[in-house]
Amino acid sequence: MKLETLNGWLELEPEEGFPLGTDAVALADFARPPRSAAVCDLCAGSGAVGLLLLAREPGLHITAVELRAEACAAMERTAAQNRLGDRFTVLRGDLRAIRELLPAGSFRYAVCNPPYYPVGSGCVPEDEARAVARTELCCTLDEVCAAAAWLLRTGGCLWMVHRPERLTDLCCSLRAHDLEPKVLRPVCPRPGAAPSLLLVKAVKGGKPGLTWDAPLVPAP
Repeated sequence: MKLETLNGWLELEPEEGFPLGTDAVALADFARPPRSAAVCDLCAGSGAVGLLLLAREPGLHITAVELRAEACAAMERTAAQNRLGDRFTVLRGDLRAIRELLPAGSFRYAVCNPPYYPVGSGCVPEDEARAVARTELCCTLDEVCAAAAWLLRTGGCLWMVHRPERLTDLCCSLRAHDLEPKVLRPVCPRPGAAPSLLLVKAVKGGKPGLTWDAPLVPAP
């Protein structure tokens, strides 16, 4: 798979059965870390969000945290193919043990495309890798927020994508970990349709006050 950028071609080495999704593209477009920033990508999967961020701003440094070995291998191949050097670091580990992986306050910016569905909420995919990526078998929404809060400094930003039906859970978990929701943006499959995804920006230690961005609707 190749992603065309202003700087040429960026090759993305996908995991088997994990094509580039709307959620990764929308999240990478929504997140706006400044030039030369260090960004932590939690639940990185095959690294699509971090790679899209690098495609837009080559001066970033991405640290991709991922549990599954095959996903980490895909990211490492991508980094090698694109000669990303130390701009893209793969860290295999369980974000539930984030305190053993990275120091507190290591980052001012983080992104996350987490598993969407609670265990027991529906049909779990038979494929283990897909089940881990889609359902909270290995990390819950609350555990994701706790990990982000540990990594971020006060005033740091978290950009996340999730499902609209989890909005209440999302806001409650963020606030429980001192991550104040500041901006919400719905993603709609077509004009006038109900949102299929929800983008949120939260600030560590931020003051209350939430704004809505206009819906993001893919071009026809």
